[in-house]
Amino acid sequence: MEEKQQESRLLRILNAIERVGNKMPSPIMIFIYLSILVILASWVMSMFGVSVVNPIDNSEIAVNNLLTGEYFARMISEAGTNFAGFPALSAVLVIMLGVGMAEKSGYFEAVLTNVVEKAPKQYILLIIIFAGVIANIAGDAGPIVLPPLAALTFLKIGFNPMAGAVLGYVSSLAAFAANVMLGMSDALLFPFTESAAQTILPDIELNVAMNYYFIFASTFVLVPVIYFVLTKISLPQMGEYQPEFAGEKIPAFHNGGSLSDQEIKAVKYANWSLLATIVIIAVLALMPNSFLANAETGSLISGSPFMDGITVLMTIMFFVPGFVYGKMTGQVKDSHDLSRMLSSSMADMGSFIVIIFFSSQMMAYFSWSNMGTVIAISGAALLESANGIALIIGFILLSMFVDFFIGSASAKWAILAPIFVPMFMLLGYHPSFTQMLYRIGDGIINPLTPMQAYIPVVLAVLYKYDKRSGLGTLMSNVLPYSVAIGIVWIIMAVIWYLIGIPVGPNSPVLL
Repeated sequence: MEEKQQESRLLRILNAIERVGNKMPSPIMIFIYLSILVILASWVMSMFGVSVVNPIDNSEIAVNNLLTGEYFARMISEAGTNFAGFPALSAVLVIMLGVGMAEKSGYFEAVLTNVVEKAPKQYILLIIIFAGVIANIAGDAGPIVLPPLAALTFLKIGFNPMAGAVLGYVSSLAAFAANVMLGMSDALLFPFTESAAQTILPDIELNVAMNYYFIFASTFVLVPVIYFVLTKISLPQMGEYQPEFAGEKIPAFHNGGSLSDQEIKAVKYANWSLLATIVIIAVLALMPNSFLANAETGSLISGSPFMDGITVLMTIMFFVPGFVYGKMTGQVKDSHDLSRMLSSSMADMGSFIVIIFFSSQMMAYFSWSNMGTVIAISGAALLESANGIALIIGFILLSMFVDFFIGSASAKWAILAPIFVPMFMLLGYHPSFTQMLYRIGDGIINPLTPMQAYIPVVLAVLYKYDKRSGLGTLMSNVLPYSVAIGIVWIIMAVIWYLIGIPVGPNSPVLL
């Protein structure tokens, strides 16, 4: 009884957060107001001479006043550049060509119908979570593909699709320090860590897999944690889906019925075409002197056309089976049908594109102001007197705090690594452990930070299923996930430190 009262109290709090959040202006206006706030904050901070000393080269870093003619000129002349150069824009639009083909042709619906008929619901949920956790190996693809796909899956199995969208978003972004394989994040962070470590030990040699043992173990820790939050908090909070409030036309699934013989045959051939596509890509990537590998090092991860073009490869992987299925079921009769489906998938991204324009301006202004760097270095000064478990938890909390102001993981680590890697080494900690702590803090806040490039993606999906939804809906549903993941991950890091298990190959906790 007491447990039910606590649960209902928690749901009331989360619903209150959602109501307050949804009473805020539209996402477009929020980013406009944030842009104005950044400009005014930069003016105030520069007026008071706010600055820090870069501990790497002892240079002064001051907050730039954006309330000047020079920066107003930049705001006007570089608005298009800010928009076009926004990290998520090109990746989302490219990959949505493939996803749109698979969705509009009916391939996704047919596959989900097949899966739902054969698998229990709890297994389907676990598969989605696991797919999200390991999706960061594909870089941008995870938070782009999973929210709409998970929402569609939830709709098919009778759950609220908005809970599915949030689940796909959280599981693909929070798992920055969890995977069964090495991915893009390992390759992105490694150079910063190694160069920072060599300022203390010039001969030290690190490796890309320096965090592998920890991220592998984290995968099987996070999946049940996310599943628990989904079933005990998120689904009850979302409640039963109300399609009458949908912002767009929602696909009408087979009402519990089976696929026709032709659809079953089409799914089978489409799946075979998907497998053939994967095999062809794998052969092209793994063959000697592959054009997809780094020409100098031969690596498929670091600086390779394979990783640079992962969104295009993912697009092909979705497009091919979608096209095959559409051809065999008569959905794609000619090039006009193909053009119509692709155009429709791009039209669905209209609200996303508009939000991206305004969010890209705000993030550019914040970067120009230097406020993110000043905040990061100021936070670092607070940790200088800590040690042991207090230092570990403090650094994770600092990484979480900085994530609210700087979205890019590599940009944050470019600032923090030269400060903290040498500092931790002088205290006896191996650079790989320091990098691991940073990844934990970053992963916890990734879905919550307003600087997250993929917020417009999931907001567009939420609006599709409920036009009343907004930033409050997203944040109130993400918060329980981040809190649960944060508590478990911090405890796991402390236990790992106390036992002294290496975090990866040749990567001990202590030097």
